[in-house]
Amino acid sequence: MTRKLVIEAIGTFFFVLTIGQVVIEPGAGDLAPLAIGAVLMVMVYAGGHISGAHYNPAVTLGVLLRGKATAAELGGYWAAQVVGAVLAALAVGVFKEPFPEAVLTAVPAAGPALLAEFLFTFALVFVVLNVATTRGTEGNSYYGLAIGFTVTAGAWAVGGVSGGAFNPAVALGVTVMGLSAPSFIWVFLVANFAGAIAAALLFNALDLGNDKATTATPAEQAKLRPAAEP
Repeated sequence: MTRKLVIEAIGTFFFVLTIGQVVIEPGAGDLAPLAIGAVLMVMVYAGGHISGAHYNPAVTLGVLLRGKATAAELGGYWAAQVVGAVLAALAVGVFKEPFPEAVLTAVPAAGPALLAEFLFTFALVFVVLNVATTRGTEGNSYYGLAIGFTVTAGAWAVGGVSGGAFNPAVALGVTVMGLSAPSFIWVFLVANFAGAIAAALLFNALDLGNDKATTATPAEQAKLRPAAEP
């Protein structure tokens, strides 16, 4: 369990660090979403075989509801992700000192922001569950690309509406950095967790995790069963 938590903290750290570095001026401008998606992609590939590479409390909640995580793992993962996000925000403060005075000069409208965060957190968790936890896509080599580019697409599509967090740990990190008002963090938390719950419930209702096994022969099904962890 310890190494899983370390990986979750490291992955979340570099994800949030990159967000701060490319968003706060001098940043990456219009290419910021590409850098953010890219770092998430490589960190997913780096840690996926160890912790599952969630780097996102909403993803961990979705994986729990999917039945691929325990309550104990949920608490540990959330703690590691929060620690990683806060440390990243502090590191950005060293590079970009001082933190900007509310880069978001106006608090986004809560209604559109809630919808934007809900939709793309739903999309992110739905993609994670389908490319990283199902028998039908088991062993694929594209899961990191799929997850990273979901965040890239979301950041470009609705970043101007909500800030494009899709992740409670990111929401905490950008709040510490001054990129989002503390009074706005509830929007991220409500929408992100609601999106994750909706994605997991739909995934389970459609039985998307067992599609390949239901049409396979008994011998094929035996090959599809994941090996027990050492």
